[in-house]
Amino acid sequence: MPLTFELDPPVDAALRDGLLALWADVSNAGGAVGFVPPVSVEQVRPELVRHFVAMAEGRTRLLVGYDERGAVAAAAFLTYNTHRLMTHWLWLYTVMVHPGHQGRGYGRDLMAAVADAARTFAGIEAIRLTCRGGTGVDRFYASCGYKEVGRVPGAIRVAPGDDRDDIVMLQPLT
Repeated sequence: MPLTFELDPPVDAALRDGLLALWADVSNAGGAVGFVPPVSVEQVRPELVRHFVAMAEGRTRLLVGYDERGAVAAAAFLTYNTHRLMTHWLWLYTVMVHPGHQGRGYGRDLMAAVADAARTFAGIEAIRLTCRGGTGVDRFYASCGYKEVGRVPGAIRVAPGDDRDDIVMLQPLT
């Protein structure tokens, strides 16, 4: 059954708890979303609060995918670029699909919903993201229309002796 996507859903306890659980579950399954397993919901909470503050300030928008039970199954944060010469593109952060839903095409559905949402934002012509090398996720993003436009070798330190490339990818929307 396909996910139902909602842009800028009302923030309430159910959404907050669903996002916290999603973020922790994705992290603990090895997803490259800013943490290294093991991670608890309490460790994720301050980062989610930062995203909520950016949303309240109008700097970030949230896209959520709900499963057939209405549970948070996928999410992505779209953040406007604040540099006055770069306001024609936005950043995509913390792209997540619950591990229990992976393998069903929901990641591709989420990325299509992100592009559709971004096309409705005034003046936005492209989406830019970064991803952690060594995970294969760059191949997934490429299959969704993103092109690698930069790479910083060893910029992400997952653990001592385990440095990964920071890969910059871009998808034009026009």
